[in-house]
Amino acid sequence: MTHPADLSVTIVDGYVDEPAHFGVPPYISTYPRYVAGALVDAGVPHDAITYHTIDSLREEKRRWQVVEDADLTIYVGGMTVPGNYVGGTPAEPDEVRRIAWTADGTSLMGGPVRFGVGDENEGASEPERDDLDFDFLAGADVEAATFDLVENGLEGFDPRYRTMEESSRWAREGAFIVEQHPNHPEYLICEIETGRGCAYRCSFCTEPLYGDASFREPEAVVGEVDALADHGVANFRLGRQADILAYGGDGEAPNPAALRELYGGIREVAPDLETLHLDNMNPITVVKWPEKAREGIRIIAEHNTPGDTAAFGVESADPAVQSDNNLNVTAEEAIEAVRIVNEEGGFRPGARSEVTGSKRASGDCREPGGDRENAPNFGEDAARRLPKLLPGINLVHGLKGETAETFEHNKRFLQRILDEGLMIRRVNIRQVMAFPGTEMDETGAEIAHDHKRQFKEYKREVRETIDNPMLKRVAPPGTILPDVHLEYHQDGKTFGRQLGTYPLLVGIPGERSLGKTIDVAITDHGYRSVTGVPYPLDLNAASMDELQAIPGIGSQTAGNIVVEQPYESLPNVEGVDLDAFTTVERESPS
Repeated sequence: MTHPADLSVTIVDGYVDEPAHFGVPPYISTYPRYVAGALVDAGVPHDAITYHTIDSLREEKRRWQVVEDADLTIYVGGMTVPGNYVGGTPAEPDEVRRIAWTADGTSLMGGPVRFGVGDENEGASEPERDDLDFDFLAGADVEAATFDLVENGLEGFDPRYRTMEESSRWAREGAFIVEQHPNHPEYLICEIETGRGCAYRCSFCTEPLYGDASFREPEAVVGEVDALADHGVANFRLGRQADILAYGGDGEAPNPAALRELYGGIREVAPDLETLHLDNMNPITVVKWPEKAREGIRIIAEHNTPGDTAAFGVESADPAVQSDNNLNVTAEEAIEAVRIVNEEGGFRPGARSEVTGSKRASGDCREPGGDRENAPNFGEDAARRLPKLLPGINLVHGLKGETAETFEHNKRFLQRILDEGLMIRRVNIRQVMAFPGTEMDETGAEIAHDHKRQFKEYKREVRETIDNPMLKRVAPPGTILPDVHLEYHQDGKTFGRQLGTYPLLVGIPGERSLGKTIDVAITDHGYRSVTGVPYPLDLNAASMDELQAIPGIGSQTAGNIVVEQPYESLPNVEGVDLDAFTTVERESPS
């Protein structure tokens, strides 16, 4: 029997994406952290635990030696709602098999991969259960399996779910592992679990497989944030729950008191945090208990950081699809929920000290504060920041009962939101994955395959007619995005994002040094991304491409500005608001 103190353990993170859980960089999911905590709790020394992402294994082949030499290799991963990713590439099945084949010691696989594995991480598919050649597959919680496997001398375990006490203990004990993430500390956001399970039973969703909703106590969540902050984390997302408004209650009705204790506690232990965002909010909760929901939303908007998104699982605006798939909110109810979140969270903070809460927050306080009483704020008089909290809309296609008319229902629903002067942060459209254990397993991906051509055309139409004008409303030209992390180059531009929930992808003219963080002023819009220039742009150092990105400046005007450099003060350019984007920097006297 192998003693825990003598073990060497390697954790490989293949990334996860679940209905209520992000894990593709810059996010780190709860799984590797809880697994590390379970190992420590079972007696494995901290310095005997190594963590690698799948991308780090791809980039440096020598790291595979650690997988080969470990007494225990633990793989965590699985995509149940796959999307398009910038910060990392989720592990493909063949890569996961390679991990199992490489490991000379005992190998354990777990996470949402237990629900099923497809040929690729994409929608319109029917994943199957597969152990991918690992010695053990965690049929329930991988962290519980880890603890029990080590306790049993690597000889086996019975599948089980962890207790709330275990999760809270392991969350704190495993916080140290974040320091081994390649993005630590500057570009890493930790997913925080407030609870799991769901009171509802939508046909396609894997979250109900965890059972009815259950919640961690506020002090447990706050304690985890405290431990992560001690290890250099400044960005947090309360993403691991089906409905943030239901936190601390019966799983359905809002509990504002619990939300205040949760958010207030996080702000107390991490006063210098830079990001505090959330993910899921059930629109049926908002419309069934509107006054309690409004109070809860106000509490969130008082404590969060701007640009936050409450994802609404509307899934379909078609009444027939709603009925056939146990969907719990009508299109009319969803629009009312959008309106309520707009009214309570759709205000824009002004001064930079309200924008990030970071150590860089002292400068640039020229902007007035947001108008909370008249939210949603947009238009010429609105502050130049992203709104504090807006809804996002999730739509799923290929569900039971879907017909050609379903696409028309969804387009009319989205158009109403736009026409009524409301704001939504983004529309997420995907095709269903039919996992074993869900009702959609009986239907499979047949409907999604049959409608694939129509789906592509409909998705393009939504991007053009809804996403683009909505993005202009949410983030008009001149909107300032603090702390944009520069990630990659493409077509002569540098692309980056803020940390947070569904951050905007920003394209900046020219190829700038990657890995740096800059403030950006938005100048133009795509369907789901924006163009911007560094803010404030020094007119004495601005390039032609940067100047031409500013609204109203063409090539001739840009050329004239460059020719006249340097400037002592901003010139007057007819039809152009230079003050919104630029400044003039002068050399300090010697």
